[in-house]
Amino acid sequence: MREAPAVKEVGALLDAFHATLRCAAVVWVRAGGSAAGVLAAAPRPPGVVALDALPAVGPPAVVQVDGHDLIVVGVAGPLPAWVGVGPAEEGVTADLRQLAALLAAAVGQQLRSSIELELAANELAERYEEINLLYTTSEILGRTVSLPEAARTILTEISETVGARRAAILVHDRVTDTLQAVAALGASPEDVPPIATDDATSVSAQVFRTQRLMLVEPSEQPGEAERAYREGTMLSVPIFWTAPEGGMPLGVVNLSGRRPDQPFTAGDQKLVAAIATQIGTAIQNTRLVRASLSQQRLVQEMQLAHDLQMKLLPSCGVAAPDALVAARVVPAESVGGDFYHLFPLGGGRTGVMIGDVSGHGYRAALIMALVMSAAAIHAQTTHDPGAMLSALLRSVREELQTTEMFITVFYGVIDRDAGLLRYANAGHPHAFVLADDGVLDRLAALDPPLGMVDEEPTAGTRAWRSGSDTLLVFTDGVSDARDRHGRRLGEQAVLEAMCGHAGETPEDIVERVFALVNQHAAEAPRRDDLTLVVARS
Repeated sequence: MREAPAVKEVGALLDAFHATLRCAAVVWVRAGGSAAGVLAAAPRPPGVVALDALPAVGPPAVVQVDGHDLIVVGVAGPLPAWVGVGPAEEGVTADLRQLAALLAAAVGQQLRSSIELELAANELAERYEEINLLYTTSEILGRTVSLPEAARTILTEISETVGARRAAILVHDRVTDTLQAVAALGASPEDVPPIATDDATSVSAQVFRTQRLMLVEPSEQPGEAERAYREGTMLSVPIFWTAPEGGMPLGVVNLSGRRPDQPFTAGDQKLVAAIATQIGTAIQNTRLVRASLSQQRLVQEMQLAHDLQMKLLPSCGVAAPDALVAARVVPAESVGGDFYHLFPLGGGRTGVMIGDVSGHGYRAALIMALVMSAAAIHAQTTHDPGAMLSALLRSVREELQTTEMFITVFYGVIDRDAGLLRYANAGHPHAFVLADDGVLDRLAALDPPLGMVDEEPTAGTRAWRSGSDTLLVFTDGVSDARDRHGRRLGEQAVLEAMCGHAGETPEDIVERVFALVNQHAAEAPRRDDLTLVVARS
């Protein structure tokens, strides 16, 4: 009998199960004889070493171990194995029978994947680089929480091993029923359009539907959606998760442009298929953990984080009476990296700031909070926008270097009495002055984003007509809003919505723009934070 595989992988799965659901779990495997030994447990129950009598594969049964009732269910798979769940921590009310059945399916797939991987390794015993890649991929998936991060690393490793210049990993989005790029080589994932699963011209869609590998020549099925990463012959391999009730398609791995223009071999195809199995298991396990983490406790914590971040943003009323301002921030997740700030500077002057921290989520939100705090201090020490952003950069430079993040920032000081707008623009693409006759003037970026270079930002000046001019600044999440087919709204559409209604109040303009965004995006998930500030003095 083969030695029980996947001790580390199953152990990691049980650890995640226990940490998330606060319920003990154990897996037994019968490697020989009549007793079943413990393969992994979290936390390991004291004294649980082996059991002589375990139920057959079927409905969950109750087995008493060390005075505790465990829900035990047989694992359908290549080895005689069983999953035990219980006891749960105090206060946990989940259905243990349902959890046991769900965990048994995940463990069975993990054992099956490990054996398939082992067979692939034996078959490729003389191909050291490919075997090394299989283990490298396991380690990447084992230590990485972010699927896109793991996918980028794995794609690079696969491409270097088989000699492909272009590649992509596409994952099925169940909401939009499309294949979306989570990693790409030779193109940015953001530039790869989603592919509808019923697309008759797409190789990826066909492989996803049939769950069969395809090797396609350049003249065959030249789908437009795959142009960004297709060069010469393309190898397309399905990613799926094999459950007891059948296979579940999850995505596709595409490789093309093989160096030095040699065909993909049978060994290449088997290797990529083995890696795809690993990726499929990682995707399904990630979804299992995500589903568990969506319990009420997490929802409440995320809502609290959102509320706290929104409270960092100033009320638009602080600019009165020197300026009339309307603003709105909508994070892509519960928290994000977009922000705005308003500073009443006295003497008829009002400071207006907008920023976009690279990325979104918790890391971006932490940088955003730091920038908000530092900006509130520096804005009161100088009325020169360039000097203010220079001081801000000095305050946050270390954090930006440590996190490898950057910030696009626009900061303008409207001087109503002097009839001037002084501004500094560090890489922020969407900043404009709109006259009451609908004429638009772009305030171009004068410097790179904060954190990209060591040079301090500079400042520019333009005339400001009080009561006529309106300052419009927004982040790229507004213009990059996508519909369910991945089509961008575009900057021009946003500007037309504002230019055609230059005489309206700032609040009306903000409402009009977000109505346009919501109409375009409909139910499609947001990819980026959205922020818009409209100011008139």
